[in-house]
Amino acid sequence: MGEAVAAVEQAVRPLVSSTSADGILTLALSNPPANALSIALMEALKGALERAREDDGVRVIIVRSSEKLFSAGHDLKEMTAHRGDADRGRAFFERTMLLCASLMQAVVRHPKPVIAEVDGVATAAGCQLVASCDLAVASDVSRFATPGVNIGLFCSTPMVALSRNVARKHAMEMLLTGGMIDAQTARDIGLVNRVVPRETLTGAVRDLAQTIASKSPLTLKIGKEAFYAQAEMGLSEAYDYTARVMVENMLARDAEEGIGAFIDKRPPEWKGK
Repeated sequence: MGEAVAAVEQAVRPLVSSTSADGILTLALSNPPANALSIALMEALKGALERAREDDGVRVIIVRSSEKLFSAGHDLKEMTAHRGDADRGRAFFERTMLLCASLMQAVVRHPKPVIAEVDGVATAAGCQLVASCDLAVASDVSRFATPGVNIGLFCSTPMVALSRNVARKHAMEMLLTGGMIDAQTARDIGLVNRVVPRETLTGAVRDLAQTIASKSPLTLKIGKEAFYAQAEMGLSEAYDYTARVMVENMLARDAEEGIGAFIDKRPPEWKGK
């Protein structure tokens, strides 16, 4: 009876719920018990991110979980169910991996900063989502892993985000052993920015988001895009590119307002232009 009630509740509960206040959009994942990144959940999260692109009221996005863990990664039961297909699941596997890659890039390429609020376990594609976010704050009970190697499925796509956030040897150790690391280790290797007590997690993330939301939305967009673009360039090319970006930024009305406000010792009034 309890399982039936739980199934009905999940059927009417959105996979990704959203709340918005003070320029901060919070997207909460809810796909119990493992909060798996099923096709439906990934499509829902990507859709929410796409809508936020054009919403001028959103300045910062928080991705969190409504469940007991952040996310255990892909829905292996969903994927296994397609092994009986005529192609042994190839088409479904391709759809899953391409959608996941598109979702992660939607986070990275999003014009607004995205913060992961992690409480509990984040493994495989769940760890990939944390690594793909611009910032991540974890509770002190959180743990992380790329455990695919333990079940014969190397975490190759999570490797892309992981290897762009932590040093190669740390990434390789996680990928080759499949072992779990604690929140403190995740912070030490650069997978998350901060570790805070579980009871203060939501407040800490909110404070960080509010600090960022107080900045010019245009400047945040310019800066985030430039950060990821220059990271893929050689040194000389990166300096040439960022010099051009700064010139265009300097010509923006918000830069004119911000510099003027600094000189006049008053709060700036951002227009997003």
